[in-house]
Amino acid sequence: QVQLVESGGGLVQAGGSLTLSCAASRRTFMGNSMGWFRQAPGKEREFVAALSWSASTTYYADSVKDRFTISKDNAKNTVYLQMNSLKPEDTAVYYCAADRIISTRSNDYNYWGQGTQVTVPS
Repeated sequence: QVQLVESGGGLVQAGGSLTLSCAASRRTFMGNSMGWFRQAPGKEREFVAALSWSASTTYYADSVKDRFTISKDNAKNTVYLQMNSLKPEDTAVYYCAADRIISTRSNDYNYWGQGTQVTVPS
């Protein structure tokens, strides 16, 4: 069964840090690249970060580069998004996604979680 469950969202002050987790079913995790996307109110879903299955390739949106880090733990079938120096503009629902090929495009991912809210007050 395809399953992705995000957790770790919450309210954090500007400049603070937060780590999101995405626990996947083994079937969803094995062999797939993982991505994080976010969607703010009234805006389209946008790419945040992606990690290839081998972990040899990572992509980041320019807006989060040097602040966010994507990683995974194969033993736990879990992918993480470490977010540092958070800004009000990082406020959004964050989604993890999985599919065979690493991509920055949401349309390339067929498996999605339900999302977790991150709020950074201004």
